Amino acid sequence: MIALDYRTAFDLAPVGLVISRHRQMVDCNQHLLAMFGAEREQLIGQSFELLYPSTEEYLRTGERIVASLDRDGRYADDRVMKRVDGELFWCHVSGRALEATDPHAAGIWSFEDLSARRVLKVDFTPREREIAALLIDGATSKQIGKKLGISPRTVDVYRARLMRKVGASTTAELVHRLLTG
Repeated sequence: MIALDYRTAFDLAPVGLVISRHRQMVDCNQHLLAMFGAEREQLIGQSFELLYPSTEEYLRTGERIVASLDRDGRYADDRVMKRVDGELFWCHVSGRALEATDPHAAGIWSFEDLSARRVLKVDFTPREREIAALLIDGATSKQIGKKLGISPRTVDVYRARLMRKVGASTTAELVHRLLTG
């Protein structure tokens, strides 16, 4: 019989879990290692940047987390992440900063692989991936622009590019194709 304690619960949780300090992975569970196709020594002590498609996305996401934390220090979104072998996939990330005044000082993060129901078939740019994720969440051009620090018109230009890439004629069809792959 397996001992039931906090460490066992952490290690065997059905989602990927990470404890972080200053955006570096201090500890993670078995599910996270399997999800990212990594060995423990490849991740522990490393920056989360390793798991992002680009440095640009890592930096912008960090800024977005700080700007979007709720009063309890919580944040969640869907984003494209990168496995150790380079494969990109959709992932739901949620977490909590342990110090609301210094969001990256320490945190607890969960990762859920969405690739079984959301396949990434088209090669998007980093900005297109960010906008696609926000469109899936139902955000308007104005909301996306505010969140990303760009104009709503620029969001519309990216939305048009996304629509061309996936062959969608409406935003609703674009979101549907993004969700279903």
